Amino acid sequence: MGQVLFIVWRESVEALLVVGILYAWLKNGDAQARHGLPYLWAGVVIGLLAAVALGAALVGFTEVLSGDAQDYFQTAMVLVACVLIVQMVLWMKSHGRMLKRDMERSLQKSTQDGHWWGIALLVALAIAREGSETAVFLYGVGFGQSGHVNASQYLAIFIGFDLALLTFYLLQLGGKIFSWRSFFRVTEIMLLFLAAGLFETGVDRLIDIEILPVIVNQVWNSSAILDDSSTVGSLVATLTGYRAHPAGMNLVAYAVYWIVIYLLVRRSNHQMTQKQKAASRPA
Repeated sequence: MGQVLFIVWRESVEALLVVGILYAWLKNGDAQARHGLPYLWAGVVIGLLAAVALGAALVGFTEVLSGDAQDYFQTAMVLVACVLIVQMVLWMKSHGRMLKRDMERSLQKSTQDGHWWGIALLVALAIAREGSETAVFLYGVGFGQSGHVNASQYLAIFIGFDLALLTFYLLQLGGKIFSWRSFFRVTEIMLLFLAAGLFETGVDRLIDIEILPVIVNQVWNSSAILDDSSTVGSLVATLTGYRAHPAGMNLVAYAVYWIVIYLLVRRSNHQMTQKQKAASRPA
């Protein structure tokens, strides 16, 4: 339940950020800009419908597939969710600072040209992107993999979205305690650990279907300290990749994951530095 709540909370905040930027620009603009508000909400609805359709398709696939095919599909979705989370973190690091400016430029062009459906398309794509990522992430952590969704998972979605609304409101206040930069920095780290947990789950599945070797059956057993089958231990395992009795392959995969993340983040930071230097040079 905890991982479902976190994913919905984080992705909802990002979606609310997009809608908030566009709404504020249209609402505070001239009379012509305010004509785009109905198209803004139309885009939100279209984006949500697209995300719900993807979620239903994922659950439907689980009901259609059986045996080895279902195992392969669920393993693939876990690893896809891991890759998408890492990609999203890197994208936000590269584009987060310019997100507001780029959206406002796109909106200005749409309003000047009178292309109101361009606003709807922009919002729909943004919401569909966040929603589809959420659907894949949730499926990756087990949401709907059995072919049905229980009441606690629905409750986690409801609480996560309510927390996102509260977080968005607090961040909009512009107080000294909260800031968008700090929020995204902290949640980016949490997301990378969540991706590590998904990656380890994928490795476990690949070991179970004998695609990856075990190397060593059990390197240690820390169940006495924190059992990963307990309520708390299961949450920690999902959010960090912790294993109470890891196989040798688990440790190798975990090390490789963080080495790759380090290299990707380092490259992303280098690219941002180069862009800033290029932008600061006189024409």
